[in-house]
Amino acid sequence: MTADALPSDATVHDGALRALREAFGDRVSTGEAIRRQHGKDESYHPVVAPDAVFFAESTEEVARAVRICADHKWPVIPFGVGTSLEGGVAALKGGLSVDVSGMNQILEVNAEDLDVRVQAGVTRKQVNEYLRDTGLFFPIDPGADASIGGMCATRASGTNAVRYGTMRDNVLNLTVVTADGRVVRTARRAKKSAAGYDLTRLFIGSEGTLGVITEVQLKVYGIPEAISSAVVQFDDLDSAVNTCVLAIQSGVPVARMELLDDIQMGACIVYSKLEGYEAKPTLFFEFHGTAAGVVEQAETVQAIAGDFGGSDFKWATQAEDRNKLWQARHDAYYAALAKRPGSQGWPTDVCVPISRLAECIAETKKDLEDTGLLAPLVGHVGDGNFHLVYVIDPDNADEMRRAKEHSDRMVLRALAMDGTCTGEHGVGYGKIDFLAAELPEAIPLMRAIKQALDPDNIMNPGKLFRMN
Repeated sequence: MTADALPSDATVHDGALRALREAFGDRVSTGEAIRRQHGKDESYHPVVAPDAVFFAESTEEVARAVRICADHKWPVIPFGVGTSLEGGVAALKGGLSVDVSGMNQILEVNAEDLDVRVQAGVTRKQVNEYLRDTGLFFPIDPGADASIGGMCATRASGTNAVRYGTMRDNVLNLTVVTADGRVVRTARRAKKSAAGYDLTRLFIGSEGTLGVITEVQLKVYGIPEAISSAVVQFDDLDSAVNTCVLAIQSGVPVARMELLDDIQMGACIVYSKLEGYEAKPTLFFEFHGTAAGVVEQAETVQAIAGDFGGSDFKWATQAEDRNKLWQARHDAYYAALAKRPGSQGWPTDVCVPISRLAECIAETKKDLEDTGLLAPLVGHVGDGNFHLVYVIDPDNADEMRRAKEHSDRMVLRALAMDGTCTGEHGVGYGKIDFLAAELPEAIPLMRAIKQALDPDNIMNPGKLFRMN
């Protein structure tokens, strides 16, 4: 479907659009630029624009809009800030993009209970800015300043996941608008419960296919007494990966442990102006805890790295230095693109059991050598997750073919190692066939849940799995 295409049933389209405009006025837009913006995420996937965009301001408004769409059997595609990576916001069957970015209020902070309630359009940086003076922080950090609702929908994780877990582990409850326009709160604020189905985790990772997340109750944590970051470099990638594996197997509670291959590190040195480093396989570490605990963690990891030929740790204990280091890591995608001006990035990821991580990375890199492609590697290797970014010309059909074939082989390699096709990017429609290969017995059950909650298939259709 092109950006300007409409559903085949123009009567349905006109009726839904008329009802939405009567309800919400000029907050329903059909402008081409706005529609195109809402039909594209940060991936290589092409624009597939919705027919209209609604800028919502409350749960009640989302519910009313969804009821109108349900009456007309018109698709609904939730939209946060558009940082997803597998085409999750593409309007494959047209319909209404529900933009929740205006729902950006921090609703309550329960400091004594270590939780906060936010609207879905609040971003992760906004949460931590708000919490700055409370001594608390929210640890999930996927790199992009993603919306909290979107992070729930894609089951995001990121650099801190090795210690703090993923969104699945850090959400107490959700407020969700279902496909028929009902508003449902999935749980209470208690830290654990044995009451009924775990609906919270049913919606986390559902990528908008079961409902629109409008509010989120998050776990937060006390800011550690001491935080220290360090960088260590290696002569070969295998030694860097094995350092990570042994550190985890040794039970060191590392907060962050990030891998950059030599290509990616070289790009970051130039792009982020990192001085004193070489373009070599590199590990970024961060340690959280008491002052004594951080020293103990660091000494243990430093000894492990030394056994694998790692260089002396370069420390960043001041907040300004740590922030520069981690900003360079977060800017790795843009650093990779800068190596080939005018290019586009095709990011992909897999995750494997940590005992197979070194093998999976080594085979993937060896396979890459024969493709002639530029594809820097980074990884949240503490939990077995790594990423490639193919730096490509999207108009070059041969490059696109080679990138797809290599990516497919990487995913199949991960599945053969009892891993997953996506550690944190989600499925969208970009990896829809691999989810079927990964969980063939589970797909019929997922379809049954989808059919029960969304019988007309209006909620972000065409994502996660095919309905027939």
